[in-house]
Amino acid sequence: MNNHNEIFIEPNTNTNNIDDEIIYVSKSEIKRDAEALKKLGIELVNLSKNEIVKIPLDEDLLYAIELAQKIKKEGYRRQIQYIGKLLRSRDIEPITQTLDKLKNRHNQQVAMFHKLEKLRDELIETGNAETIIEIFPNADRQQLRTLARLAKKELDSNKTPKTARQIFQYLKQLSDAE
Repeated sequence: MNNHNEIFIEPNTNTNNIDDEIIYVSKSEIKRDAEALKKLGIELVNLSKNEIVKIPLDEDLLYAIELAQKIKKEGYRRQIQYIGKLLRSRDIEPITQTLDKLKNRHNQQVAMFHKLEKLRDELIETGNAETIIEIFPNADRQQLRTLARLAKKELDSNKTPKTARQIFQYLKQLSDAE
């Protein structure tokens, strides 16, 4: 009963191509990724309406975020999970880039405010406006000296630092003008 017309086909010995295409992802890694997306969702929910407008979001995701901002307690947790689920099917790179830009802008603004506060305190302490004039060449030297004298008097007599706030506002205006 042997059929001599049988054709013998060699098995494919090149299995490396198949193994290269399969990428194994552990359950723990999937969970870590899902948790990272939930954290991203929480960051998005904590943004103000003006900041959310700047982030590239589709309608479903935007609606889910706006809804989460209104929900409290257990519903909030479930909504965050839902936002994380929506983010899994989206390209999150543009979202994270825009979010990083918003955070960085805030950090730069805080650093600038600290710098201006330091300049103001130095001006009030020494009365010397030269450092400020070097940084902001179009600053009014006479106005700075007058404000520094008034602020020093307020400081010495323990009054509210109204003039110190005026100096800070003036320095902020100079900084914004550059």
